[in-house]
Amino acid sequence: QHNVTSYGITTVAIISLETFAGMWINAFMVCVLCIAWVKKKILNSNEKILLLLGCSRFWHLSISWAYSFLSIIYPNYLYVHPILQLVVFFETFFNYSNLWVSACLCGFYCVKISNFRKSFFIYLKVKLDRIVPWLLLLSEILALAIGIIAYDITDKPHCNNRNSTGQGNFWKASIKMDKHFFPAFFIAGFGYAASFMAVIYSAVFLLFSLWRHKCKMQTNSMKSFSIDAHIRAMKSVLSFLVMYSINFVCLVLNMVYVTKKGSHMTFLIVVFQYTFPSVHSLILIFSNPRLEKVLRKVLSLQRSVKCKVC
Repeated sequence: QHNVTSYGITTVAIISLETFAGMWINAFMVCVLCIAWVKKKILNSNEKILLLLGCSRFWHLSISWAYSFLSIIYPNYLYVHPILQLVVFFETFFNYSNLWVSACLCGFYCVKISNFRKSFFIYLKVKLDRIVPWLLLLSEILALAIGIIAYDITDKPHCNNRNSTGQGNFWKASIKMDKHFFPAFFIAGFGYAASFMAVIYSAVFLLFSLWRHKCKMQTNSMKSFSIDAHIRAMKSVLSFLVMYSINFVCLVLNMVYVTKKGSHMTFLIVVFQYTFPSVHSLILIFSNPRLEKVLRKVLSLQRSVKCKVC
């Protein structure tokens, strides 16, 4: 019992550090974009996607941290109807909102920057600013539908255990919930796979477009701004692709180690899954000139304040 308790405390401590760092990064991104929105009275399509992505990740990290904290430290307060169902619903909703809005961002980079001359790509380029709000709305509707399904799956084990308050009945309810892990993971796998395929296609199209453009520019000694735009977009898409692949592997491993609460593999899976929203948002900040400029100002101001205090 002592080993399990120490493992839980260590896990909560590391999750808390990662969560608060990720919340700060995404809150910074949201605040900067909101201030720009108030000043300019309008946001471009890229900023709309980043704003919604930052909000989704902020709330996803907040709810995931609350779920992990309660499930490890105070499980008796979590496994009570309807607290668990509501937590699972909101966590699932913001998680899939995060995934699909990220996939929309990759698709946006692909269409906006690629230089294909096909009529379909030209049509998408012309209509892109009108398509983006509808894509974001569709992403949120799909995330809401998956959240409702997850709520329904989580609610089933409690139909016969709503009056169970004893420790023995609590463990019976937990055992019955294991039967519903596989439908939940099937839904999660479908969501990951759909957004993962969108990211892969975006990366492949951007790479092919960059290769074609470099072939055309070989005879031109002048620097091409289009190549620079391709490279910046590719850094964001490829970084997301690498972290997305790690996240997908963690999902598969989570299905294998879901019943092994105190294993080291479970601990590594949790660490990777909480690192993903923070690191990718930081990459997006440094790939955006406005966000990077404001972040450098904030860090330099903080450094100067520390020097004056010292």
